[in-house]
Order: sequence, then C-alpha cells, then structure tokens
Amino acid sequence: MNTNLPIPSPRRQLGLFSLLVLGGLMLFFVISAIAVVMAEGTGRIPAGAGLAVPSLSTNLLKLLQAISTVTIFLIPAWLFASYSFRNKPFHRLGFNPATKNSFYILAVALLLLSFPLDGWLGQLNREIPLPAWMIQREQDAGRQIADFLKTGSVSGVLVNLFVIALLPAICEEACFRGALQPILIRIFKSPWGGIIVTAMIFSAFHFQFQGFLTRMLLGILLGAAYWYSGSLWVSITAHFFTNAVQVIAVAWYPGFAATDPTVPVYAALISLVIVAGLLLIMRNLSASDHSRDYPKEI
Repeated sequence: MNTNLPIPSPRRQLGLFSLLVLGGLMLFFVISAIAVVMAEGTGRIPAGAGLAVPSLSTNLLKLLQAISTVTIFLIPAWLFASYSFRNKPFHRLGFNPATKNSFYILAVALLLLSFPLDGWLGQLNREIPLPAWMIQREQDAGRQIADFLKTGSVSGVLVNLFVIALLPAICEEACFRGALQPILIRIFKSPWGGIIVTAMIFSAFHFQFQGFLTRMLLGILLGAAYWYSGSLWVSITAHFFTNAVQVIAVAWYPGFAATDPTVPVYAALISLVIVAGLLLIMRNLSASDHSRDYPKEI
C-alpha cells in the first residue's frame, strides 16, 4: 500500500468517494429542478407539475440523461482520482492502453456472447417476487427507454448512440471500474471479491430490480475485463458495443425494447461455457506484473 497517498486507507477512500457521488446526485437534482422550472416558464409542461419528469419533452429528457451521467459518475470519479492520486489521475482511473490489443476484441466478444446467459438470468430475475413499487419503477423505466430509442432518422440514432451507449460507457466505467472497484479490491483483499461487490452496486444503482441479475453479470464481466487487461478502455469498448447493439436493434425493430425473449437452458449453458472460456483466455493473456502490482497502485 502506498502510504504517501493523501488518504491511504481504502475504507476512507470509499467514504470520500461515496460523499462525492452523493454530491453528484444532489447537483443533478438541482439541475433537474431548474430544468423543470424553465420548462414550466416556457409552457412546455403544466405549471405546478413539479418534478414530473415524464411530462418533459423527450429531447430534454435525453439532455438530462446525459447531464446525470456526467455529474453522478464521471465528475465524482475524476475528483476522487485528482485528490487521491494527484499524479496522473486519469492514469490511476485506468485510462491507459491495454497491454495487448487482443483484449479489446476478447472483451467485446465476452459481453456479446453472454447475451443468452444474460437473457436466461433475466427470466430467472422476473420470477423473483418484488414489491409493487419496484415493478412499477421497472415498467416506467422501460417506457422511458422505449421513448428514448424511438427515432426515424440517422441523426436520431447517432444521438441515442452518444447519450445511451457512448457517454454511459465512459462515465460509468470511470466511476465503477476505475474508481470503486480498486477500492473494494483492497478492502476485500481479493480481485473477485471487489469485482463482484462492485457489480452488485453497479446493478443496484440503475434501480431496475427486475433486471438486477442481468446488470450484475454485465458488471462482473466488465470488471474482469478491466482487471485482466489493465485498461479501462477495454471495459469502455465492451460496454459501448453492448449498449450500441441494443440501440441499433431498437432503431431497426422498435418492438425489441418491449420484448422479453425466452432463452432455453441449453443456450444459457452454452453461453456460460463460452464466457468461462473467454475469461480463461484473458487470464492467461494478462500480464503477470499487472495482476501482481495492481493492488499496490491503488
């Protein structure tokens, strides 16, 4: 452990990072309130609607989505790295090239070929009894995503790719894999312990509990891709391609957003075997000095 850091204790680092994320949430709430007041002033939503976000225009919702992604995830991660690691904060967050270019291809394949397993976990997740408010929250989020993705133009698809695919890939990876995962790895003294707990927090942060297991799997695979490659760009690339495939699929087939495909068990098992094989390949390609020195860097 580097005792020259301003906050050498990983638990104190976690406390600082949690406060920064909370500050990002509060900042976004203020920005949202201002946006609603301005929208009321222009007559775009009825006066007195308050924070009735569904009443806002789709374009304004997309802008707020982009702002929330930056304020809640990217800014806290950057501030945390800038204070905790004053020397090359972006490098400390993992913004450096992978040790091997093959990691980019392997990470994208890892996530795309996990889709059957992901879908099967989604089926399993929907069988879990949940409170009515959680189900309603999931349905509202689904409708909002469907509205976001509805577009009949190339420019609309490009906007969606930026707001829903690229920006979250960069900002969420900086927050969860770049900042939070290294802290938890040090706290649990285990790479997989930190990866799994980070994935659980990553999934819970989306507040879509009928999809908790699917997003947790996504978080685990992204965390493993970062751990083995030593580069946040690898997990960002895989995260982007995963989101982009869904954005383009909905643009081509609008009903895809409301579809819950049935995945047979054998397809999920085949996907699981492929995912395990790809993880094994990535582990074997991983530079031994990275896995040895990584805990000391954080």
